Amino acid sequence: VKLRDLFSKYNKIIIVGADNVGSSHMQKIRVSLRGKGVLLMGKNTMIRRVIKNDYKQFEAVLPHIYENVGLLFTNGDLLELREVINTQKVPAAAKAGAIAPISVTVPAGDTGLEPTQTAFLQALNIATRINKGQIMILNPKQVITQGEKVGASEATLLQKLKIKPFSYGLQIRQIFDDGAVYNPSVLDITNDAIGKKIADAATRVAALSLVIGYPTLPSVPHTLSRAFKNLLSVALDTAITFPQAEEIKELLENPEALARAVAATSAPAAASGGDSAPAAAAAPA
Repeated sequence: VKLRDLFSKYNKIIIVGADNVGSSHMQKIRVSLRGKGVLLMGKNTMIRRVIKNDYKQFEAVLPHIYENVGLLFTNGDLLELREVINTQKVPAAAKAGAIAPISVTVPAGDTGLEPTQTAFLQALNIATRINKGQIMILNPKQVITQGEKVGASEATLLQKLKIKPFSYGLQIRQIFDDGAVYNPSVLDITNDAIGKKIADAATRVAALSLVIGYPTLPSVPHTLSRAFKNLLSVALDTAITFPQAEEIKELLENPEALARAVAATSAPAAASGGDSAPAAAAAPA
């Protein structure tokens, strides 16, 4: 009943992985999501059956319901929810046999370990020396590779060094919104980024259109500008004229008027640069 209520009430779903998330940690996550969304952790077979039988509009979610996943239902801001999820992560020690989510490198420097532990580090091909009664690692050494199982010796070493290299929490896998499923990286695309891509595309279309002589909407302003320049050139070299060319001809025939026009155009630029001139002059003093 609860699952059906959620599918009826909400139109956005964040599919999250919940590996290595304990019960107390999960409770904290639920509290942080209160008022923003509802997190459901249920049996995958039951969720699939409900969608197939009663809520076919959510069928796009089905391929992503596998392993240890949960459904976060919301009608709110997806960016805000992602921020909440990302902040609810806790540091964790590396456990032998676990798949490493990231690569781990032990830094160079003093370790605080007694000299009796030297053989243990040497077995892991870590160069060391004794410094002020403790073991010092000479060079950084990668001991865990992302995607591979954590070895027992490597896990023990990190515990001895009191290093908790991993952080666990809900992992956003996919997002369902208005009938479509997409990768969470799509949330990083801003309106400014979209506008820039559209402007770049329009520039490329205009350039191609001008080269091949095929008019398109982005190229029309450039074509009209070129045509006007050509008409103006003809008007200046002949007796042919039109209203826009008359003003240019008058300026060319009257050098004083042309000088005044140039001075009027350059005055704003000089005024804006004048404010910084005194500061620049005063700097050496």
